[in-house]
Amino acid sequence: MSIEPPSPRTTVQSLPDQDQPLGLTVHELPRVDQAAPVHANGRLKMLIILLVCAAPVIASYFMYYVVRPEGRRNYGELITPQRPLPAFNVTTPSGAVLPLKSLKDQWLLISVASGACDAGCQQNLYFQRQLRESLGREKDRLDWVWLVNDDAPIPAALAPALKDATVLRVSPGDLSQWLVAAPGQRLADHLYLVDPMGNWMMRFPAAMDAAGAAKAKSDLERLLRASSSWDNEGRP
Repeated sequence: MSIEPPSPRTTVQSLPDQDQPLGLTVHELPRVDQAAPVHANGRLKMLIILLVCAAPVIASYFMYYVVRPEGRRNYGELITPQRPLPAFNVTTPSGAVLPLKSLKDQWLLISVASGACDAGCQQNLYFQRQLRESLGREKDRLDWVWLVNDDAPIPAALAPALKDATVLRVSPGDLSQWLVAAPGQRLADHLYLVDPMGNWMMRFPAAMDAAGAAKAKSDLERLLRASSSWDNEGRP
């Protein structure tokens, strides 16, 4: 890729495998040695159901994080433990209020900056747009998001470039409880990646340049391939 930067489930109390005959009196209760296997059975069945449902997700992350060629290194820093989307609200440019969690079910490539958007902010927005476009047919599985962390007005000149972006205003206090910059860096210095389950799971190095963007693209492509069995474009 050539990217040139700009001049920027009920434990139905599982009935025993064999129905017990009704007692002859209303006071008769199951014996302790019969009841225990019933509860254990129900918990085991529920665990099996949960594992079956989670298997595709677990497998895709295993393939990305564990089964990879010797010497491969991620450009982005993996976040451990992953940090889920918190329960606070954000505001759209039109003034609508919505929960941040409504962004789930898509990969999210996020930047953070003041509404005034200095040169570093504009460069990050440029790379976000270019990285998404470079994914070709897979681009609709990823949204690029600008979190504006103050009340400064957004320059009208940016409107055309933000046509396909999700722009949201967020309280700096709320944001600080979720995203964290690398030591010695600011939140605005990085791009952040969130998976479709709503987990912040990767942080790209500060001050991304064209060479870094090419490496970030490789990370994105590997993640999209690894999650293709369970992640579809668009939200339900």
